[in-house]
Amino acid sequence: MVYTLKTSSHETKEFVSIIQNKISKIIGTNLTGIYLHGSLSMGGFNPNSSDVDILVVTKLPLPVETKRKLAELFLHYSASPFPIEISFVNEVQLKDWQHPCPFDFHYSEFWRRRYEKDLAQGSSQFLNEEVNRDEDLAAHITILNNRGICLCGKPVKEVFPLVPSADYLSSIMGDFEDCLENIQENPIYCILNIIRVYWYLKEGVISSKYEAGSWGTSSLPAQFAFTVKKAAECYGGDKSAHTFEKQELSLLKSFISNKVKSLLNHRENS
Repeated sequence: MVYTLKTSSHETKEFVSIIQNKISKIIGTNLTGIYLHGSLSMGGFNPNSSDVDILVVTKLPLPVETKRKLAELFLHYSASPFPIEISFVNEVQLKDWQHPCPFDFHYSEFWRRRYEKDLAQGSSQFLNEEVNRDEDLAAHITILNNRGICLCGKPVKEVFPLVPSADYLSSIMGDFEDCLENIQENPIYCILNIIRVYWYLKEGVISSKYEAGSWGTSSLPAQFAFTVKKAAECYGGDKSAHTFEKQELSLLKSFISNKVKSLLNHRENS
């Protein structure tokens, strides 16, 4: 089963509420708002496998000391039980839109050991004043503008810019190419993600992975629809419910890749 925040369990709602309150306490009066995007806002949240995706906006850049407090917070709460993926951007970074978008702080489980090391050693290799950029933010903000949830603070429309479609496409195409390369190793995620990109290019729909799976099941030719159906069922329930043959993945990859290339060429020439 998959859920939105509204239909999710008490445990999920409580987890989001705790994170929201802890962030608010650390950021204080510098906080503009806390926003939910991704599967939990779009209705594709699987409590056994999904991340909780959050974007936080502040009025001013974050001091290093605040970043260290945030790192401690997420090291404690992330993956207990739900992994957190979160980015902090400030109002100035959003005012004059740039792609890739700059950000002040990011946490995901990928960063766990790096932050643990910085905190344990009192070092600043990763927790420092550097401003980095993230291509994924164009996709996150586009989803927020279309399907996001304001947990607290200013409304979404007052905070986030409209991301040019070319920047959104650039953002999702990086993941698309990665998924084509890794479909054999990570079939469930990659199948649903390449379908999501294809659906956007074909019909302009911004969807969750689960929604893309449902669309692909009903819209693709039968030989590919069955593979997508298996991926959607694995994503929404038990990951081990189905297996995938190497050949079926290769055929689907080739089919979607060719369709996407054709749609991209049409865009460029129109």
